[in-house]
Amino acid sequence: MLRMPSRIELYEEICLLSSRMAAAARASAWDSLVELEQRIAALRDSLLAAAEDGNAPAAELARRHSLIQRILDDDAEVRRHTEPWMEHLGQLLGDSTRRRDILKAYAAGAGSAPSDGAGA
Repeated sequence: MLRMPSRIELYEEICLLSSRMAAAARASAWDSLVELEQRIAALRDSLLAAAEDGNAPAAELARRHSLIQRILDDDAEVRRHTEPWMEHLGQLLGDSTRRRDILKAYAAGAGSAPSDGAGA
């Protein structure tokens, strides 16, 4: 029978994966980044489902705090790399949408343009 990992083990695994996410973001390895994020999401769900130990020793609480801080630092690193890329992607999509809307407007206008009599 498989043993459920402890809360601290879940935090440690999330911290390890978040470090890998930061490395993937630095390398612009977007597919890897997405896979790692999905793995972290599953671990986060397990963490939320795990029973909270209200009597955790101070050393474990300090370790948990340290891990959470590292996870937050890695998250900030990932954001530093992904936000500019997402902004650029948004601009590309926005430009594409505007071009498509302009082409539709011109196409609609061309269909209802008055005839000058040439060719009639």
